[in-house]
Amino acid sequence: MKYLKDFGYMSIIQTVTDVNNAFLSRRELICNFTGLGGKLKKLEAVDMITKEFKLSGKIVIPMRLQTHVGKALVTGTFFIYDDEGLAKKHVNPIIFKRIEKTKAKQAEADNANAEATAEKTE
Repeated sequence: MKYLKDFGYMSIIQTVTDVNNAFLSRRELICNFTGLGGKLKKLEAVDMITKEFKLSGKIVIPMRLQTHVGKALVTGTFFIYDDEGLAKKHVNPIIFKRIEKTKAKQAEADNANAEATAEKTE
């Protein structure tokens, strides 16, 4: 995902808090996304956070995206785990089902777009 291409302008990620919770073995990250009010989806936010903070290979769970009235600002809360089993133990299983459902819909849409472009080129 390219920020300029997808949204038409640059998004800035500002870290509000970045806490290592040793008790629960996770990192809790709260960030502000300026300029994306009403346009940001959870999986896109996870992708942006993963690239910004170099979190490849870790489990990033979007807990909350909160928009602010009258501002193009979104505040996101993310939990970052090293171990997927520990994440599934601590976080509500409904959240994982929602994430998987969204990923499946996105993959289905990508396949449909790929088929449509393949038909156009033929």
